[in-house]
Amino acid sequence: MRQRFGIGFDSHTFGAERPLVLGGVTIEHTSGLVGHSDGDAVAHAVTDALLGAAAMGDIGRLFPDTDPKWKDADSIKMLAEVKRRIVAASYTLVNVDVTVITEAPKLAPHVDDMRKNLATALGLPVNAVSVKAKTNEKMDSVGKGKGLQVFAVASIGGA
Repeated sequence: MRQRFGIGFDSHTFGAERPLVLGGVTIEHTSGLVGHSDGDAVAHAVTDALLGAAAMGDIGRLFPDTDPKWKDADSIKMLAEVKRRIVAASYTLVNVDVTVITEAPKLAPHVDDMRKNLATALGLPVNAVSVKAKTNEKMDSVGKGKGLQVFAVASIGGA
């Protein structure tokens, strides 16, 4: 089995008048993330990591923000669709690793639920999904609380 890796990245600013959703978990915060879908930057970064590993493009090509059907869409469902396409292309998902960078809110209480949601969407055991939260030590706009960034790495095998 050939192993392939992909890297995903997403960033959004705070300011949307909707709930903050990360990894499919609704988290209490002053505002949600600005974005066309539900703004779930964790799901978006994992989606891009998987698409990159399979050389299938990126989230913007598959779910364009110019298409009204993706307005306020559930990003976990979008991630599940990417998983379906990857499996249909004869790949096997192996694991994902996610790092969220934000000053607030504190994500530690939500990490286990994010891992479970991602694992369910991807058909992986929870021990194949890692989510970590870091701050940016008050540096740049993320450090000043204006938004957050997410990095993800995915491993797939096959084809």
